[in-house]
Amino acid sequence: MTSLGGGERVRKDSPRVTAFGAVDELNAQIGLARCAGLDPELELLLREVQNELFHLGADLCRTEEEKARRPGPQIEQAHVDALEAAIDRINADLGPLENFILPGGSPGAAQLHVARTVCRRAERAIVALAEREPIGPHAIRYLNRLSDALFVLARCENQRRGVPDVYWDSRRQP
Repeated sequence: MTSLGGGERVRKDSPRVTAFGAVDELNAQIGLARCAGLDPELELLLREVQNELFHLGADLCRTEEEKARRPGPQIEQAHVDALEAAIDRINADLGPLENFILPGGSPGAAQLHVARTVCRRAERAIVALAEREPIGPHAIRYLNRLSDALFVLARCENQRRGVPDVYWDSRRQP
């Protein structure tokens, strides 16, 4: 058993604990990416994202009833808007996407791809939680946009390091 933010005791395998645990894992993966020596602009953005992921964790570790009684940090529409603006800004400098990209390239880009996949898993965990009980209205959308941002950041990191993206060869057969 473990305690939620409002003191309620739940099983450690409850959907709520699974959801905020996945967000914590995502935050750790982003921290690892930051240790790879990313481009300074990306590093600054990801530092902000890590802080926002703590907002998301605080959002998820409390029920909606508890948040109504005691407001605290949570994900807002402004967080989603900021991610969308960053995606647009960074994507404008990248070439068109011509094919599926395999995770890889530079070490920082590869780690950002790992973070992207963990982000998708966290999103699925939050969707599963939302099917069982109410959650903050921006949580799912935030993670959806964050996974897209991590993909764009991985491409940008490769570009700024002079390392080409690794494209999937759909015609390659064993």
